[in-house]
Amino acid sequence: MNSPLAHRLRSARQAANLTQQQLGIRLGMDPNTASARMNQYEKGKHAPDYQTAKRMADELGVPVAYLYCDDDMLAELICVIAKLKESEKAELLEKLR
Repeated sequence: MNSPLAHRLRSARQAANLTQQQLGIRLGMDPNTASARMNQYEKGKHAPDYQTAKRMADELGVPVAYLYCDDDMLAELICVIAKLKESEKAELLEKLR
């Protein structure tokens, strides 16, 4: 099974209305190679290290866990929960326990 990162990265990038090149440049990649590097990540040919994935997630406004989650519903929950205030997260966690 391919890593979910490729699919989730592409989805998050498109939701942010960024091209591969724009995202790569925002991450500090050379403008001439940014698109090609991002394409390699989105096709699953190469995987970024954790720190790069974290920077991607931060730039795209999603938790890094979202990029690695292999369950669609759980990935969506991760994004929804991440947007809650800390007190709301604590309350939700208590209810779920």
